[in-house]
Amino acid sequence: MPYKINTLKKADWPPLLKEINQLPNKLFYVGKVADWSRKLLCVVGARKNTNYGREAVETFIESLRGYPITIVSGLALGIDSIAHRAALKNNLPTIAVPGSGLSLEVLHPQSHTHLATEIIEKGGMMMNEFEPEFKATQWSFPQRNRIMAGMSHATLVIEAEQKSGTLITARLATEYNRDVLALPGSIFNTTSQGPHMLIRLGATPIRDSNDILEALHLESHSASSDSASRDEEKYFDCSEKEMLIIKLLIEPLERDEILRQINTKHQIPIGEIQTFLSLLELKGLIKESLGEIRLT
Repeated sequence: MPYKINTLKKADWPPLLKEINQLPNKLFYVGKVADWSRKLLCVVGARKNTNYGREAVETFIESLRGYPITIVSGLALGIDSIAHRAALKNNLPTIAVPGSGLSLEVLHPQSHTHLATEIIEKGGMMMNEFEPEFKATQWSFPQRNRIMAGMSHATLVIEAEQKSGTLITARLATEYNRDVLALPGSIFNTTSQGPHMLIRLGATPIRDSNDILEALHLESHSASSDSASRDEEKYFDCSEKEMLIIKLLIEPLERDEILRQINTKHQIPIGEIQTFLSLLELKGLIKESLGEIRLT
């Protein structure tokens, strides 16, 4: 089904893209303008991927489900299309940046017109700087790579041979001061040569989705739930009134300040609050030092 190709107003450009050298003169787009407050993760890799590369992409992106992350890739054969499809499957927004114009008649590769349409139908976006009817050339792919690297907070390289367009994206990401992440692979596979070289040059090796979340400065849900679970265990025998004090002590406070706040907010007598403070100290949950009471 044909779709409408629009020009993206400069005010709606990805904020990080505005920081790069060689800014595009204009940007065309199809679909819904992305929410640029989300973290943009560019996922790139070999056109002739291995099963290992496919499984890694699908596993990583499935684990990122529910986080404020948008997957950016180039709509190419191999890892790019796997990344887009994994994002769609896991309800993560995805942005395709093809190396051709956005018109379905010239879209490259033609085998991905259905994928492009699905991205648009599911609330995603296609964008680049090429005129809508522009046919892909050898130079248009490296040129669009700077858009992907420039707009994204981090670039994840899954598989790449030592001389490949994927490494151009990684080099540009480094030049733009973005994080470069790389999947380690088998030393016997040529598609591992690129990621291994990047790791030697300082890229972050990615073992699981937590490494990606850390690079994007996002807290893992499991870390939050583990922390909550530990807190539940630690304070399981505290009374409701004792928990009022625990919750107040997110930062150390003087005794008089604790008494004042609990008394004012909850109308608990000062003597009773003093008793709870003593009980919490006996349980080893708080301690007083240098005139302040803090959690242990």
